[in-house]
Amino acid sequence: MGYSAAGRDAQHQALERALTEVHVQGLEDRRGEVATYIPELATVPADRFGLAVASVEGRLWHRGDATAEFTIQSVSKAFSYCLALEICGRETVMQQVGVEPSGDAFNAIVFNPHTNRPFNPMVNAGAITVAALIQRWLGGDALDTVLERLSLAAGRKLGISEPVYRSEAATGHRNRAIAYLLVNAGAAAEPVEPALDLYFRLCSVLVSATDLARMGATLANLGENPFTGEQVFDAGAVRDTLSVMFSCGMYDSSGRWAVDVGIPAKSGVGGGMVGVVNRQLGIGTFSPRLDGHGHSVRGLAAFGQLSSEFGLHAFDCLNYGSEYARGLV
Repeated sequence: MGYSAAGRDAQHQALERALTEVHVQGLEDRRGEVATYIPELATVPADRFGLAVASVEGRLWHRGDATAEFTIQSVSKAFSYCLALEICGRETVMQQVGVEPSGDAFNAIVFNPHTNRPFNPMVNAGAITVAALIQRWLGGDALDTVLERLSLAAGRKLGISEPVYRSEAATGHRNRAIAYLLVNAGAAAEPVEPALDLYFRLCSVLVSATDLARMGATLANLGENPFTGEQVFDAGAVRDTLSVMFSCGMYDSSGRWAVDVGIPAKSGVGGGMVGVVNRQLGIGTFSPRLDGHGHSVRGLAAFGQLSSEFGLHAFDCLNYGSEYARGLV
């Protein structure tokens, strides 16, 4: 059954009201602390808060500091994994990186005891392995290729924060330890420094909440950017990426997230979060105050409110197929 223009307009207005409410409520929440283990991240204004929603029909709604740039950090892991599946091949990637939730912190120095490989590509060990695969396949073109794809997904040319990159490279001793353990386990090959450099640079890409919403909408739209019509990612790689985001994207709180919010998502310690409602929406938020798991406090609340109000949970009876949810797109 079709959805009338009047009904669609009513749902768009409902979304506008919800975004305003979520933003106002979020500004009142001062919980959490800005990440300081990467020194340059400690300089980000703590109380910035932006959120954006993009539909697979190419519509965008946003509130607050939605166009303020910040570094993508671990949100990049989802997109680099998607590219690795396409560039290196699914079988090759699956041999090097698992797809199981670890239950450990994002920077844990631990591998799956049964495979001696990283548990999944959303933790640091897995993302460094993915970077090593891309680096090995593409060599000197690796950074430009990944950055070009991220830019195509965002619909604009993205750049790298050199201060954050230098800060990451200078203080990333734990990640270096992980990289050399990966070599010892046979999950990565020497030399590891080019792969680490790629990993640090990808974490330092500058994005905004509106960029993340468009990038999420690109994944929601089977890899095609709904704003430009460009096919950015392979549809099969998108399917696998969304699956791993759903089960592993929120680190050691992924299970609770899947139950409560039910949206494939990825967070980063820069304060960004991206979520994907398959065939419907991309959601991007930015607020640098983090909880103990490294997730944006305001971002978590925003996703929870939007999921509840609009039935965005993957297994909610309101999700795709109901007049209410379908009216958003």
